[in-house]
Amino acid sequence: MTPQAIDVNAMPLPELAAELTPDVADAAVDAADQAIIERAVAWAGSFVAPRAELWERDRRFAAEAFASAGSEGLCGLLVPTADGGSAMTQIGLARALEEIAAVDFAVAFSLVCHNNLAGAVSRRAPADLRARALPPLTHGERLGAFLLTEPGVGSDAAKITTSARRDGDEWVLDGEKAWVSNGTSAELLSVYAQTDPAAGHRGIVTFLVDGGTDGVERSEGYQLSGAHGLGTNGIKFEGCRVSDADVMVPVGEGFVAAMEGIDIARVLVAAMCCGMLRTGLATAVSYVRERQAFGGRIADLQGVRFRLADVATDLEAARLLAYRAALGIAEGRSAGVHAAHAKKFATRVAERRLADCMQVMGAVGARRDHPLPRHLAASRLTHYVDGATEIQDVVISRSLLD
Repeated sequence: MTPQAIDVNAMPLPELAAELTPDVADAAVDAADQAIIERAVAWAGSFVAPRAELWERDRRFAAEAFASAGSEGLCGLLVPTADGGSAMTQIGLARALEEIAAVDFAVAFSLVCHNNLAGAVSRRAPADLRARALPPLTHGERLGAFLLTEPGVGSDAAKITTSARRDGDEWVLDGEKAWVSNGTSAELLSVYAQTDPAAGHRGIVTFLVDGGTDGVERSEGYQLSGAHGLGTNGIKFEGCRVSDADVMVPVGEGFVAAMEGIDIARVLVAAMCCGMLRTGLATAVSYVRERQAFGGRIADLQGVRFRLADVATDLEAARLLAYRAALGIAEGRSAGVHAAHAKKFATRVAERRLADCMQVMGAVGARRDHPLPRHLAASRLTHYVDGATEIQDVVISRSLLD
């Protein structure tokens, strides 16, 4: 096979990974979720795959993907059906996002952030705010973003310094948020702010702020190692005035609201790592079967065969950890430690084993006419989102020793 013949982006995803079809979680997915998963597979293969490299090359938010996702019914996955959403189970959601990430991690994670916000609004927002904000989020008419992290505050979220103070009948927001996924284009901002530093996490309140409000200032998108389709940036608030009608979660409950979805978010990242690695393995297998060198197929060299066998084993193990945690959450069991194991392991093996897949392809592995370089760059970022690897170690060691 010549380098020019590799055009994985142009191949339908089911065809690309036909020999690696996931089955670990499928038995737990109901018919309604399976229909959405199949729709996600088709959409990722037909719409996202031909454009993913362009978004990365241009280093910009994948706005076209979000607009298209809305028309495909992929923006209200955690919203009840009575409100026009899909009410997916946690396992079904993980499967759908695994399939989208198998094509492009940035688009998949953008949808994680948006769907988590829509789900939070459906569960947490007062009736008036819910009626006003939820329909455009669910239908993909307005893009959402989650604003918790700050330039000086990452994993210790209880220490945020963005302030919210009363001024008559209004609240005034001042401060700066960092690492805002979807931030360059988001129209609805879920902003966590501190009303009383002495109260610690009990002083945190959550606002749903229109992105066009006076006093909201966005930075340009961050220049990252990859995943530019996420539109990640920083957002400042300077004298930004909002009303009580914009309070999504009241004072004292904001921190709990921020943390309540952390376990499923970690499971989703683990599942998305499995999607990227599955594409890596399928791409490498396809290449080495055809590539001729040293008088035979590359696939017949023991070093290549054993390296890909290691990739396959780690992929199986990562998927088992991810969907064990997803099943625990779906059944209402405490799954924090399982989620930590899943995210820690999946992010590590995704980066290491994607590099192995590229290595067996020789220099062709580094070319950008297939998705592996883009997946490898994104895999580095998975170590930081929804809790760095070290935070997973804190969770796991605490369960062992405390």
